Amino acid sequence: MSATIAVTRLTKTFGTVTAVQDVTFTAPPGTVTAFLGPNGAGKTTTLRMILGLVTPTSGTATIAETPYTRLPHPVRTAGAVLEATAFHPGLTAEDHLHVHRTAAGLPAGRVAHVLDQTGLTEAAHRRISGYSLGMRQRLAIATALLGDPAALILDEPTNGLDPDGIHWLRGFLRACAHDGRTVLVSSHALAETQRYADHALFIARGRLVHQTPVTPKTDLEKLYLEATK
Repeated sequence: MSATIAVTRLTKTFGTVTAVQDVTFTAPPGTVTAFLGPNGAGKTTTLRMILGLVTPTSGTATIAETPYTRLPHPVRTAGAVLEATAFHPGLTAEDHLHVHRTAAGLPAGRVAHVLDQTGLTEAAHRRISGYSLGMRQRLAIATALLGDPAALILDEPTNGLDPDGIHWLRGFLRACAHDGRTVLVSSHALAETQRYADHALFIARGRLVHQTPVTPKTDLEKLYLEATK
């Protein structure tokens, strides 16, 4: 299933504050699209609008040509990680995943599969209270993968990952794109982003200010500083 993420003239105001203004972009299947900008630029608000967690003031956001809240099988269409803290500390990783896959009506075999995908098989029976931030980040990604979604939306997925975890994430994101998934990732790690992204979007003060293909010669740090100053 193809699941293009399309944002058209998306705007969100909170009272007198405009968090996102007239943002338009497309994240196509088979690519990793990086969403870059300083804190408070509007990245997370935009991602939350794409996922139906925040209602736009105006504009539209669709996944596979459909608003997320109207998708017939949302977990099979789009998986998301907006934070890696929403876990019951007394559960094991395996228990946590079984709760989510049962609620979504997914087969039991998906749990072992996503644990393997995220390198958590050996820690599957440990309580989440003993997990490091990096392990929680992997578990959040495993949860997003339960429905084998066509699109992945990840907000700062490198947070808490050690160098081995960052190396794993880079390969994982590239593999997802190779498999034809649509991957949209917000990040502050510019040097690492350059190693896995195909396209970069720059947002500042709620507006999309620049976008560019990413090649080995692209200087993301220079472009970031120019676009967000």
